[in-house]
Parts: sequence; C-alpha cells; structure tokens
Amino acid sequence: MSSISIIGLGTMARVLGTRALVGGNTVEVIGRDATKAADLASELGGGTTAGTMGTPPAGDIVILAVPYASAAPIVSQYGDALTGKVIVDITNPFDRTDFTELVTPDDSSAAEEIARSAPAGAHVVKAFNTLFGHVLAAGQVEGHPLDVFIAGDDAEAKARVSSFIESLALRPRDTGDLKMAHWLEGAGLLMVALGKAVKHNNFSLSVNILA
Repeated sequence: MSSISIIGLGTMARVLGTRALVGGNTVEVIGRDATKAADLASELGGGTTAGTMGTPPAGDIVILAVPYASAAPIVSQYGDALTGKVIVDITNPFDRTDFTELVTPDDSSAAEEIARSAPAGAHVVKAFNTLFGHVLAAGQVEGHPLDVFIAGDDAEAKARVSSFIESLALRPRDTGDLKMAHWLEGAGLLMVALGKAVKHNNFSLSVNILA
C-alpha cells in the first residue's frame, strides 16, 4: 500500500482520504488552516495525521487537492521538500465564469505548469480530474468500477500512482506522457458541458474493451 499526503481540505481531499484509508493506505492531510486540518484528520480516522503546511509531507505520494490557481505556487513553496515525491495533480484549469474554456495555453496544461514548478527529483502525474467528487465517493457507476485516466513522463511514478488507484478498487488508464494532461483537462471541461446538457452529473468517462 502507499503513503499519501493530501494538500487541501475540501470535498476531493475528504473523498480521496476516505477511499485511501479503505484501501489500506496511510493518510496525512495538510491545509493552511491547522485547526481544519486536524478536524479533517479526526473525521477521517484510521490513523490519519494532520501535517503542517510548508513542512515536508510525510507521504511518498503528494496529492494536490487544491484549486488550479493555488497548485503551482504551493509546489514552489515546498521546493526541494518534494524531491523524491510523486506529485498527483487533480486540478482542472477552467474559466470559472462560464466553464467553456481552459485558461492554460494551448500547448500546455496545469500539470505541466506544476511540473515546471517542482524540483528536478519530483515527478508529476495527472489523475482524478475527470471524476466528479460524489461519483468518486461511490467508486462505481451501475456496478462498474471507475476508470481513472493518468498521464506522466516517468514510468515508475505512473506505476506507483496506478498501484494506489487499484487500492481504491478503481482502474488506472494510462494515456501517455504528461503532455496528454492538456487533453485530460479538456475532458474534464467536456464532462462539465455534458453535465449541463443532461442536467445531472451522476456519470463518469470510461473505456470498455471489446473482446
């Protein structure tokens, strides 16, 4: 199993922390508000600890469960403390006015921006951005496990994230190098549009392989 540090105290942090514990992983939660971090750790239970923002994360895998605009600055703040870590970016860089476009350049992505802010000894993997929080909490749609699409440049880092995803009873789907994160973030935007069109968001994107 994996050792996980989750930076962020919102819905996705709570959902990922809960599922991680069920999967037998150790969990640390970190937030700017130390009291809220301690409260979330207590709520999650299962030996969850509350870390301190700015001190080296305990987990080998560090999940950025924060808004897009905060992710790269947080990684820069931690600097060399993230050396040797796998950084999992779950953000979606949406235009928050009408959710119709990405705010990153056409030749980049949130994950690539984060990678540029990370120390040389850390590896960024994009994951979980195509899952609505409540769907991730359920873990399946109509009895089928959820697919988690990932992208990254380092094979070992993707293998470690894939193992973590499997511990959550989900299916990792490797889409390729980190440059594919741009298209995964576009898929996240597509899901928002689909949710508006069908007037609900109780669905997920998946790959069904025909025999």
